Amino acid sequence: MLSGFGRAFTIPDLRNKLLFTLGIIIIYRLGVFIPAPGISYGNVQQCLSNITATSGVYGMINLFSGGALLQLSIFALGVMPYITASIIVQLLRVVIPRFQQLHEEGAQGQTKLTQYTRYLTIALAVLNATTIVTLAQNGTLLQGCTLPIIPDDGILNILLIITTLTAGTGVVMWLGEQITEKGVGNGMSLLIFTSIAASFPTAFGSILQTQGWGIFAAVMGIGLLVIVAVVFVEQSQRRIPVQYAKRMVGRRTIGGTSTYIPLKVNMAGVIPLIFASSMLMLPGLIAQFNTPSDGRQPPEWVNWINTYLITGDHPLYMIMYFLMILGFAYFYVSITFNTEEVAGNMKKYGGFIPGVRAGRPTQEYLTYVLNRITLPGATYLAVLALIPLIALVLFDANQNFPLGGASLLIVIGVGLDTIKQIDAQLQQRNYEGLLR
Repeated sequence: MLSGFGRAFTIPDLRNKLLFTLGIIIIYRLGVFIPAPGISYGNVQQCLSNITATSGVYGMINLFSGGALLQLSIFALGVMPYITASIIVQLLRVVIPRFQQLHEEGAQGQTKLTQYTRYLTIALAVLNATTIVTLAQNGTLLQGCTLPIIPDDGILNILLIITTLTAGTGVVMWLGEQITEKGVGNGMSLLIFTSIAASFPTAFGSILQTQGWGIFAAVMGIGLLVIVAVVFVEQSQRRIPVQYAKRMVGRRTIGGTSTYIPLKVNMAGVIPLIFASSMLMLPGLIAQFNTPSDGRQPPEWVNWINTYLITGDHPLYMIMYFLMILGFAYFYVSITFNTEEVAGNMKKYGGFIPGVRAGRPTQEYLTYVLNRITLPGATYLAVLALIPLIALVLFDANQNFPLGGASLLIVIGVGLDTIKQIDAQLQQRNYEGLLR
């Protein structure tokens, strides 16, 4: 594989794409460390040195932003507003017929949907930035810190910070699109990959410093086994054979070919984890806004939420997280893979599954198979998501433990996809790729 990467840099076109992608990633990482105007950088760094975990309602956003959120940098929101907007637009296809029509129109319709996603991203960025500034003002963003994060809480300064964070989201969105158009791989996915991978050295160093070499070696060994298991499951698929009957179009005979429909075991990807985490974040966010800032005792329901639904080390939290991932996996797969549409397209072009009649029986068969393979895929996702929570109990790690959950799934998935794209471009030019 190393020789394959060497060949990639000998091809001018591919070398330029790789260097362009690397340059965008460097710019993105530099923006993580540039503080937003109006933020006391010294106080933020002092507060960060006194807290040991990025827990709380914005722990996942901080992870996806590469630590930029808790540093309140210009890229503090990272790619989360864009991810959320993309998911919302995708789900709205079920509710709004116009969105479904645009999806079926091909490239022109996809361009329109992308434009809607951009507008929604900016709107969500304004909302998220306002929430973050509010949390920074009342001291709940960096819990346990008494230093003023925003020394000047005037309206103009607050508006300046919100505008800067929103503009940073727009820049991150533009950087991701530039990678997709002119670089290698999916831009947004690579930026998330970079943010998560940047947290690995700190996480591993924390385990080594607090637990010693024995626990560190055990964690690394378990990590290798988890990585192998994730790669195996992510590459697993159920192939449903499809045959197309021969037919005459003018003087030409088309069809008569055999192919298959690849159904991945994990068709939902990391989306169920994001859905479940977001839903479990809401009670904590509501509790934070209802916690008195003058030292008075909070309401009983706030104490209950802080006890059971915040830290992630309580069995009730783990059970709810597990069940919500299962439910969201089935929900998301049923929306993204429309068995009725697939069966209709097969019937339209003369395709059929051997032993299954076209039309309604084909749809029922696809639904049956999809439900069967979604169960192990959803269970695999739920178990993977619980690894950081179990590490939180066993190793006193934080909730962003790198060897599990959304972080490991995204890193492996994006890595495999990027390597496949580089391999495909090498094969187009050299007939020999990275993978053998």
